[in-house]
Amino acid sequence: MSWSDQAEFKSLVFKKRLVTTALTLSMSVGYFGFILLLAYNKACLAQKVGDHVTLGIPMGLGVIVLAWLVTGVYVWWANEVYDKEANKMKINWANDMYDQAAVAMKIRKGA
Repeated sequence: MSWSDQAEFKSLVFKKRLVTTALTLSMSVGYFGFILLLAYNKACLAQKVGDHVTLGIPMGLGVIVLAWLVTGVYVWWANEVYDKEANKMKINWANDMYDQAAVAMKIRKGA
């Protein structure tokens, strides 16, 4: 049985897909929401927030900050969750392969 058939591997793949889909959707909504607002409701973004600043400036900066946050969340998740689980699976798989090789050597030697 290969490692790709194991339930824990499939679970990890599902978790990664779930996290990346959620982060991609949040970034897409933020970015395209800003662009659509800019394209179809310029008056909203042209509202003055201060003496020299319109609402579009902080919202544009918000999109940039959102990108940093999404990146930071993914890096944290990859380091704290994904990599640890993947390394555990690699170690377990290597131990299984070692055990299988040891059994094969015993059989080959006639033990």
